[in-house]
Amino acid sequence: MSAAITTATALATGALAVAAALLVRRGLRRRRHRLRWPATVATVLAVVLAGTWTWAHLMIDRSTAARAIAWMDADTGDWRRFPARPVPAGPAPLALRDAPLPEGALDAVRLPRGATSLSGLLEDTGTTAFLVLHGDDVVVEQYLNGSSREATQTSFSVAKSFASTLVGIAIARGEIASLDEPVTTYVPELLARDERFADITLRDLVTMSSGLRYVEHSTPWSDDAVTYYSPDLRAAAIGAEVVEAPGERWHYNNYNPLLIGLVLERATGRPVADYLAEELWQPMGAEADGSWSLDSEASGFEKMESGINGRARDFAALGYLFAHDGAVGGRQVVPADWVREATAKDVTTDPAAHYQYFWWVDTERPGRFYAMGNHGQFIYVDPATDVVVVRMGDRYGLSHEEWPALLRDVADVVGAGA
Repeated sequence: MSAAITTATALATGALAVAAALLVRRGLRRRRHRLRWPATVATVLAVVLAGTWTWAHLMIDRSTAARAIAWMDADTGDWRRFPARPVPAGPAPLALRDAPLPEGALDAVRLPRGATSLSGLLEDTGTTAFLVLHGDDVVVEQYLNGSSREATQTSFSVAKSFASTLVGIAIARGEIASLDEPVTTYVPELLARDERFADITLRDLVTMSSGLRYVEHSTPWSDDAVTYYSPDLRAAAIGAEVVEAPGERWHYNNYNPLLIGLVLERATGRPVADYLAEELWQPMGAEADGSWSLDSEASGFEKMESGINGRARDFAALGYLFAHDGAVGGRQVVPADWVREATAKDVTTDPAAHYQYFWWVDTERPGRFYAMGNHGQFIYVDPATDVVVVRMGDRYGLSHEEWPALLRDVADVVGAGA
């Protein structure tokens, strides 16, 4: 047992012992000192909280619960807390022209909640970057709340859309046979836990219809906490539980991308971040180095459910790639058939019209789709009018429904010739 663990255990045990002693003392004297009861309770709670807080910080690299207690809810600064694997840019960044829209061009955009201007709304909602591409032109580029073009933005679940794109590339390269392969082809140890894993295909994983257990709770031991904070996400993925037949019900579940990460790692023989850099980040024309957060130094596995970090323009580059059927600069980076299939409103092979291969489908506008992450990270794409809208931020500021509606309206206005 390490010195840190020994110290942490001793502190936690000591805190509980002190708490117990105080309670006993209070019980013996309660008739004489009834008025001291609130103070005693406060003292006990303070000691327990201090011991727990100390334990959590000492165990930060070893315990999911410790991270959840010490770091609490996920936020956009988490990329500084986790170790990361670099994702270097290539020599040929995406060639975009700066072509700002005329002043007032977006005045026709409908604003929610009585906002009087788009810029004011973006500022007030914690937006850090707002970009609009129209073809090869950057027609809107705003950095707010202390951000800048060079600032690192983090993806949260936008990373899932990158991950599914890597699956499409791996299929095109022959490293993965098809989406209809069982996950156990690549992760056979799942069979030892439950033979029903053999029925779960890669398609079930990327369409969020795997039938795996996922319960969202705000506790240090919830599935949310495990899939975000675990210092060993490979073990967390293999520990997933089957609760129903695959392909029957859509249920957003972060064990699915973790298993996809294991598949990619084993199928390609490379760390997933290296595969991203070589097969997607560089070919699509990212202008700057990025990174992919890892679960821990010891494990070194990418946080597949989140954790791609880079500039806002480089998130826009993924949208540009998908707006152009997977091609950029005359090179087919992602098969066009995969791009269309991954973003289609289609329930013939999965149960949800609003979601395909880790991409959200805009059912209000045929052909449009978007990547979405916690705290309102968005890449909204309309291939028909060649418009991409990127919003990054420190908090949502608007609801899950209001942001897509706003981005949809921005795309409508720009696509109509704003």
